[in-house]
Amino acid sequence: MTNLELVLNMLAEASTTEISKEKKPKSFEENKKIAKQGGTIAGNTRREIEEKTGKRVVTSQNAKELDEQKDKRKKLK
Repeated sequence: MTNLELVLNMLAEASTTEISKEKKPKSFEENKKIAKQGGTIAGNTRREIEEKTGKRVVTSQNAKELDEQKDKRKKLK
């Protein structure tokens, strides 16, 4: 998971928390709806970043694999 993926995940969680504080859901269905709203905010942000950069934000790699790639690039320099 890249730093940007982590930040988008945090954005989804923080958005969901703030919406939930305001709406004060009483049922599971209401909570589910709010969670989708928080996810939508992060999803829209991800799509906008991808549009502006021309690169995908989400990777299939985990943090360990990303660190290994960085180490390899450093050694090549």
